[in-house]
Amino acid sequence: MDNEREKENLTRTKKYKSLASNNEVKKEKTPIISIQEFKNLNETKDLIDLGIDDLNIEKTKSQKILEEEQIKMYKQKKNTVNKEPKKKKKRKLKKGTIFNALIIICIIGAIGVFIYSSIDIYKWHEDNKQIEKITDEINEKVNITDINPDDEVVVNENDEPKENPYWDYIKMSMIDVNMEELKATNTDAIGWIQVNGTNINYPFVQTDNNDYYLTHAFNKSYNNAGWVFLDYRNDPNDLDRNTVIYAHGRWDKTMFGSLKNLLNSNWYNNLDNHVIKVYINGKSTLWQVFSVYHLPTTNDYIQVAFNSDDTFKQFVDMLQARSYYKFNTTVSATDKIITLSTCYNDNEKMVMHAKLIKYTN
Repeated sequence: MDNEREKENLTRTKKYKSLASNNEVKKEKTPIISIQEFKNLNETKDLIDLGIDDLNIEKTKSQKILEEEQIKMYKQKKNTVNKEPKKKKKRKLKKGTIFNALIIICIIGAIGVFIYSSIDIYKWHEDNKQIEKITDEINEKVNITDINPDDEVVVNENDEPKENPYWDYIKMSMIDVNMEELKATNTDAIGWIQVNGTNINYPFVQTDNNDYYLTHAFNKSYNNAGWVFLDYRNDPNDLDRNTVIYAHGRWDKTMFGSLKNLLNSNWYNNLDNHVIKVYINGKSTLWQVFSVYHLPTTNDYIQVAFNSDDTFKQFVDMLQARSYYKFNTTVSATDKIITLSTCYNDNEKMVMHAKLIKYTN
């Protein structure tokens, strides 16, 4: 059986060789062989000798359909890729552009700060002019005189040591003020204050709160310089254990701005500076300084009423312990004191305390 097949294959091979040599085998008419024949030829390795470039092998319908589908999918995929929009490249900002933008922003910010500051400075000067004008008008109208009345009352005369400067201070004059002119301008006017060695020489007022005169002048016009005022809790007719007076600490040393001078040794070394003169509701008073200091903003030094003498004495001891200088002043549990308070800077207060040593009935 195998010999017969081999003979048949050899016969067929000779036939194809003959056709190829006579140019009878053309590309358009490539002989068609079955798959089985192809396998047989492959087994005998005679395909090489055929000299035929293309062999059309029968294919099943499923193979043809598969190839067509693959071609179709390839074309669709190619078309889809071609239709995809090209991504735009992001433009990167150059370092120089960013730097220039920052410079422009800084310049605009600086201009804004300059304009805002200029407006503030302008308003500050306008407020000062108004305060200066009001002060001049008051000084022209009001007459302040030094007095040594016969009815004066000296406080704690028998308790003070002989070496204490108290004995020199009680010989000093007090002030008397005609309040009629002041009350004609402002009914809130209740007194006058002078502090030696400073620019403090003003009438002071009192209303029902501690806010109004922070932004209003003596004539009640709106002014950020404010005015000197007595704590609304204090009784001007019967002095409390602690009488508290406030004012702004202005840069030009107006209002209580010159209280900062108290920290200068020149002020301290002049003993005549250690007194405060106050006229309040018809009474002339004289006060001896016992403490000056500045501290972070707090309100523990403006207490006006106390439950007992012991509580008051503890309070006074705290104030004396804070003092920038040591004053040769004794303060007892039965004394009355005065407190002057102002701003030292945005976060601190400048404070002065003195005790009552003399007054008129």
